[in-house]
Amino acid sequence: MSRDLVVPPGPGLPDGLVVPAAELVERFTRSPGPGGQSVNTTDSRVELEYDVAASAALSDAQRARLLARLPTARIRVVASEHRSQTRNRAAARERLAAQLREGLAPPPPPRRPTRPTRGSQQRRLDAKKQRGQTKALRGRVSDG
Repeated sequence: MSRDLVVPPGPGLPDGLVVPAAELVERFTRSPGPGGQSVNTTDSRVELEYDVAASAALSDAQRARLLARLPTARIRVVASEHRSQTRNRAAARERLAAQLREGLAPPPPPRRPTRPTRGSQQRRLDAKKQRGQTKALRGRVSDG
């Protein structure tokens, strides 16, 4: 029942991405999550694993970008929040696609520092002078 993982187009993925089902490793275990009487007997928890370094679906540039951003060469996603194995499989696939999309997105442009305008500098100094004058008027009143 394994299907290819389709990652829709987005930043860093102009044409999207299709990960063959053969490159995905799915494991099913007993889920500690929500459920009824049969929760301890059904293997509804899904572990989805993808080896970035050995993948043929990625270009060399994409592989290098992902490997630079990931702590390990394997992406491992776990889903156990649903009672049904099918829904957990779908959730794990969505999470893996989101991680791939995020990892392949180009870095944001660097911040270009700006200087305050002359008008804003003048307004700031005027406000400081006004505050100083207000505070100066709070002193003791002398009889004189």
